[in-house]
Amino acid sequence: MADVAKQTDEVTLTIDGVEVTAPKGALLIRVAEQLGIAIPRFCDHPLLPPAGACRQCLVDVEGQRKPVTSCTTPVGEGMVVRTHLTSEVARKAQEGIMEFLLINHPLDCPVCDKGGECPLQNQAMSTGRAETRFHDIKRTYPKPINLSTEVLLDRERCVQCARCTRFSEIIAGDPFIELMDRSADEQVNVYRDTMFGGEPADEQGTHSDLGDEPFQSYFSGNTIQICPVGALTSSKYRFRSRPFDLVSTPSVCEHCSAGCAQRTDHRRGKVMRRLAGDDPAVNEEWDCDKGRFGFRYVTATDRITEPLVRDAETGELRVAAWSEALAVAADGLRAARDAGRGVGVLPGGRLTVEDAYAYSKFARTALRSNDIDFRARPLSAEEAQFLAANVAGQHSPTYAEVEAAPAVVLAGLEPEEECPILFLRLRKGLRTRQLPIYALAPFRSRGFDKLAARLIRCVPGEEAQLLAEDDRLAEALSQPGAVLLVGERLATSPGGLSAAAAVAERTGARLAWVPRRAGERGAVEVGCLPGLLPGGRPVDDARARAELADVWGTDFARDLASDPGRDTGAILEAVVVGQLGALVVGGVDPADLADVRGAERALAEVPFLVSLELRHSAVTRHADVVLPVAAAVEKAGAYLNWEGRLRPFGKVLDPGTMTDARILDAIASQLGVTLGCGEVEAIRRELTSLPVTEAPQPAPPRVAAGSPPVPEAGQAVLASWHQLIDEGSMLVDEEPLAGTARPAVARIGKEFAAKLGVGDGDPVTVGTSLGAVTLPAEVVDDLVGQVVWLPTNSPGATVRRTLGVTAGALVDVTVAGGVQ
Repeated sequence: MADVAKQTDEVTLTIDGVEVTAPKGALLIRVAEQLGIAIPRFCDHPLLPPAGACRQCLVDVEGQRKPVTSCTTPVGEGMVVRTHLTSEVARKAQEGIMEFLLINHPLDCPVCDKGGECPLQNQAMSTGRAETRFHDIKRTYPKPINLSTEVLLDRERCVQCARCTRFSEIIAGDPFIELMDRSADEQVNVYRDTMFGGEPADEQGTHSDLGDEPFQSYFSGNTIQICPVGALTSSKYRFRSRPFDLVSTPSVCEHCSAGCAQRTDHRRGKVMRRLAGDDPAVNEEWDCDKGRFGFRYVTATDRITEPLVRDAETGELRVAAWSEALAVAADGLRAARDAGRGVGVLPGGRLTVEDAYAYSKFARTALRSNDIDFRARPLSAEEAQFLAANVAGQHSPTYAEVEAAPAVVLAGLEPEEECPILFLRLRKGLRTRQLPIYALAPFRSRGFDKLAARLIRCVPGEEAQLLAEDDRLAEALSQPGAVLLVGERLATSPGGLSAAAAVAERTGARLAWVPRRAGERGAVEVGCLPGLLPGGRPVDDARARAELADVWGTDFARDLASDPGRDTGAILEAVVVGQLGALVVGGVDPADLADVRGAERALAEVPFLVSLELRHSAVTRHADVVLPVAAAVEKAGAYLNWEGRLRPFGKVLDPGTMTDARILDAIASQLGVTLGCGEVEAIRRELTSLPVTEAPQPAPPRVAAGSPPVPEAGQAVLASWHQLIDEGSMLVDEEPLAGTARPAVARIGKEFAAKLGVGDGDPVTVGTSLGAVTLPAEVVDDLVGQVVWLPTNSPGATVRRTLGVTAGALVDVTVAGGVQ
């Protein structure tokens, strides 16, 4: 048997009297787990490199003069291992380590947040001594230390397992805490911290040389979850509940297109915390802080809980019964539809697949309109073609394929800011196999730096030319299995998506579109676009409409126009010129759109406006009917992540709120149309019953590459993208989360800064004829040409609303208070 094992790169060993074969290099602790032997441990974690820090996993290996740590010891041929279950030596060694760890550990289990789900508690009972021999005063520290506004540290609980430090430095690339003062005084302490007044003092008031970079990690909440002893706690959850008081429900994050598995814990009808779920195919066991901590919007004080109808006499919104509100909504929509002026539908990009399908079907069957577009952001006709030809119904590469690719190219995408789990998987590929990553961007961002990205510097608007002509990109993408990842921002670069589709076709690279919002990929698939029906069916193809008519009914095929409808921008323009009589708007914030002022004008001037919304907004301020909808935790549904992977989830809370789909179903009934979208399961059955389309695949876009504008003296080309934690409507009032948001700065290149006479921290004003933004400058060595970068929607930098432009436009740059 041993000879066979050697031939297959395996070894044969014995654990607790059981002979087992295992791959060469496998760790003893993993092989024991496969036999069902649970060896106690604290520092070991399957996704972290071994450290052997806590010494709790000691086992007795024949031939060794002392016990060895099973979490760092690889298996060997003929090895004989005895764990604490069969060896007195191993058992006493583990008892001794446990006694040592408990010498200074506080006995505060009843008030500790980890109490009831603590590995230290469990293992103290299973492998610890029954009585302690330590009767002196335990070591104490001032507590807690604010590592950030989200993460608090109780140093006396720490067992120096180094899980938090390894995760932060190795997985996330953000070393912000470290083990210090080796010896009996060893402790975890702040590594870099200027956000909270400089370097932390110890109990004697002295300071250590800890560096000068602020802690602004997007992944710090993971350290709380993997801490085995409750040394790290969440400021939002600390002392608020006990694990046995909570009801836990598997869920999926609603914030971005990553599709992270989560566990949502609630108590008495209120979400108390979120934890990362265990899904090796997607987020492994990690999530970002936005997904972990960004859930307070559900209980915001401005949450809409009752239907509202605008009073004809006072002009103010008043509370109305559901029956009245639905009837008023149906009457207004019917009047606009039957008068021939039509209705535009703007669902937004945060919908579940089921809700998005309901919007798509409602627009086509109840309103007989193709004027529907989920894109609440800058967009283009080229992007609509790209989505129809290269995304809808297509198989995108998976996380595992991206991680294993020979090369990855990023265009119009900063993954740490726009899809954090994709960033972690790319970083894992870099760590484990030196994955080459190429980034088309104006400068090397913090995320690109942590990915060791090979920067292809480009001015916004230059992406198409580089994708088509850069030899480095062509060589990288020509390797079998190479991946090209494009973000939604590439839609604002003329010809960018056309060039991406062309280079992928020419080189054979796998192409994937990575939007920011959780519902956008699903909205594409179910036809929330003016030229696309569910299943990737072109609206102007008779065969495609006939396929849907078999499911939706013959009235659909007869009444629906065959011409594609208007996109978001055209819908709003049509309202202003009187070509549309009503709007149905889902979760759309006008500040996200390219023309914020034009959007707000359209909302003010539209004859009839129905808003389906969670909280009061710029849309509800003008709405004639406001219908409250269920938040993500209040409904069952599914998201389709950027891979095209379906991510179903169940209802966490049941406050009686209705989904968008159910509300649309009720309005359709008032219009005499059976929508069939009142229940999630009914929608899912209908979606699975849709036949695979036989309509021809839409042609990919062929838009010529554009050229960026040429700035004059004192001008620059604007570059911009959203930071992960910003002023988004789902992050309002999230003070702890906002505390680790990256500061809003105006980034400019070294040469351009010299021309302006600007240094780091100097105030810089970026303006247009509509407004100006003043921010401290950050001079970047590798920022290309006369380009200035601003965060799209951060405090003090609401670019689209204030400046009235998007990335790629010319802006004026001056020294604040000085002369250009």
